[in-house]
Amino acid sequence: MTGRNMFFISRIISYSLLILFTFSTCLSAQEQVLTLQELFRLADENSKSIRMHQLAIEEAEQGIKVAQNAYLPSLSVKAEASYIGDGYMTDRDFSNGVHADMPHFGNSFVVKAEQVIYAGGGIKSCVKQNKLQKQASEQTYLDNRQNLRFLLAGYYLDLFQLRNQELVYQKNIEQTRLLVKDMQAAYRQGTALKSDITRYELQLQNLELKRTSTTNKLNVLNHELVTTLGLEEGIRIVPDTAYLQHQLIEERAEKEWSEGIQEAPVMKLADIEIALSKNQKNLIKAERRPHVSFSITNEFTGPILVEVPPLNNNFTYWFMGVGVSYNIDALFKGKRKLKQADITLMKLQEKRKLAEEELENKVHEAYVNLQEAYIRLRTQKKSVQLAHENFNIVRQRYVNGLALITDMLDASNTQLDMELQLANYQVGILYQYYLLKKIVGTL
Repeated sequence: MTGRNMFFISRIISYSLLILFTFSTCLSAQEQVLTLQELFRLADENSKSIRMHQLAIEEAEQGIKVAQNAYLPSLSVKAEASYIGDGYMTDRDFSNGVHADMPHFGNSFVVKAEQVIYAGGGIKSCVKQNKLQKQASEQTYLDNRQNLRFLLAGYYLDLFQLRNQELVYQKNIEQTRLLVKDMQAAYRQGTALKSDITRYELQLQNLELKRTSTTNKLNVLNHELVTTLGLEEGIRIVPDTAYLQHQLIEERAEKEWSEGIQEAPVMKLADIEIALSKNQKNLIKAERRPHVSFSITNEFTGPILVEVPPLNNNFTYWFMGVGVSYNIDALFKGKRKLKQADITLMKLQEKRKLAEEELENKVHEAYVNLQEAYIRLRTQKKSVQLAHENFNIVRQRYVNGLALITDMLDASNTQLDMELQLANYQVGILYQYYLLKKIVGTL
């Protein structure tokens, strides 16, 4: 075996050990391998944003119960104690004044029960309004969860790409260091130029700078994920590469994706807003109708002051009856409110049409980009194949003394870069797929 062959084998072993070391350092005790679905589960359990929208739903549920209280009878109790001063009676011209003794202790106790019989449909409309508001809170929650999941998916894919970049930078740094070392030895023997050494030293510094930048981006991204998911500080999230490679993508035509937007939270929320606007008109109409209620009252008072001199006695009595009230102002004020409500309804209907149009455009763009990503992937697979073939050719030429070490290392780096780009294109497909699912609300 020639010295050149031994040199080549030793380099291969060095590179293999380097890759093994890099992967071992990536699996420290503080790292946690998570799938994207596990990220979604943790977000549902720990996200402050999710919790806030859950509380909004609970708040709306209580609003329904509060509105339903209007169906129940009302019961009021009033108790009053007073001190009555003595009276003084005069003629109309304030002459002939006479002092009048009064019983000084006064008391009043009133119990009243009232039941609304008819409120013009206002109570029913108010309950419906709160039920619709609950539905709106639920759709807002779903929309927020979709946005959060897409954000997490983007972070997850970015994390995968950055870790790959960090790996390739570290691999290239080690290769460049070995190359610089060999070139320095060759320079001392007079077989290399100083300018070549300087060029690769600058390349080494540039690679180290890029690695540092990538590491910093990883730290920032990891911190955002850990905070959002409510994990302990110091945890480093590691994407599950096997999960990403085996993620199934639905084969759906653009028309199928577009049809799905009607079930998207944004569209559902637009429908609820229209329903709320229509119900608001019912509330306004209720103001223009008479209100009927039944009441029964018992009153216990003393002394009896309608008598002269007053009677220092208690007097109790009860009565019941039906009351009718009508707000005459609502006849002309309500008309203006109805006109305003009609305009609001038309505005919301146009808003829904615009939202539907925007979603259709987003679906079209994401679908086109998805198809392009597939084309990129097929092209890149061919590039990876050619890079492998080129590396094998250069390696054989190097073994036979027909190529330089720099040629072999360049071919190796090209092969590695092509493989990383292939992984990135696979990620690009996943990104467009997740975007489509987010648009139609199925992420």
